Amino acid sequence: MTALAKARTGSAGLDLVLRFRALGLVVALAVLVGVTTALNPRFLSAQSVRDLLFAAAVTLLLACGMTVVVLTRGIDLSVGSVLGLSAYVTGSALSATGMGTPLALLLGLAVGAACGALNGAVIHFGRVPPLVATLGMLYVLRGVVYFIAGGSRINASDLPRGFLDFGSGHVLGVPYLFAVSVLVLAAVAVFLGRYRAGRDLYALGSNPEAARLAGVPAGRRLMTAYVLSGALAGLGGVLYAARFGTVDASAGYGMELDVVAAVVVGGVAIFGGSGTALGAGLGALLLTVIDNALPVLRIDQFWQQAIVGALILAAIALDRLVSVRAARALRTKGSHVD
Repeated sequence: MTALAKARTGSAGLDLVLRFRALGLVVALAVLVGVTTALNPRFLSAQSVRDLLFAAAVTLLLACGMTVVVLTRGIDLSVGSVLGLSAYVTGSALSATGMGTPLALLLGLAVGAACGALNGAVIHFGRVPPLVATLGMLYVLRGVVYFIAGGSRINASDLPRGFLDFGSGHVLGVPYLFAVSVLVLAAVAVFLGRYRAGRDLYALGSNPEAARLAGVPAGRRLMTAYVLSGALAGLGGVLYAARFGTVDASAGYGMELDVVAAVVVGGVAIFGGSGTALGAGLGALLLTVIDNALPVLRIDQFWQQAIVGALILAAIALDRLVSVRAARALRTKGSHVD
């Protein structure tokens, strides 16, 4: 075999690995679950699996919204604070009026969408970098939650029984909360893959200037991304309140870092323009399994954080490798993009 043939074979193998990144996450999940179960068979019991799905539901939901934003070369660091505000506002409304669960879900969506619209407006009209704008909003909204809460908290006894049953209920062993998150994941995946507005987000992230010259309404698409991220964070606040039953001003504190980690590990390029909602969902599930498996394996908490950090660095390195190979391919004579 000539050197050129070997190079082409290696290139084809690498391309195959890069294209089936989601499969790699599934394999990693399977290996981790298999090893943990071999050492502790109770890890894969029905109740343990149900607890894992409960734990993954909110992170998965927020990861879907974060994916849409990161695809545009943006980021939303305010999702944890939006979740906290939505959880407290929704919990307060439920305890005061006894509204039904569907109305609570709509209220959470509305609160989150309003916060997302504010983020989008500051970034688009104010020309403020997304990192700075959403970091500022993180602190502003957290301060608002502390002001509204005033040191008090909402207890499970204050919430309607039907709402709490929704938070703890399941169908065929699958928690309602996880089912809601999966439905949202499917909807976001279809939006990104089948609708022009979703494809435009990829174009904005790949080359903002070229996308604008091609007629992509950049402002509207950017607003759509942040409103969607905020709305899903707001919905996550309702699920959080339903799951835990107790809500205070610290709800969702620091959660934005877990969500960003899930998205990056799931293969959504932090530089924008590449990634899928499915990958982000698998990333959220993988990090949740790591969080639950390491204590079972009697591994120190420090190593959990180190492993997650290593996964993030590996994902970013892989994204960089993909970018370099794509640029090299475009420079090669006769290469073209289908």
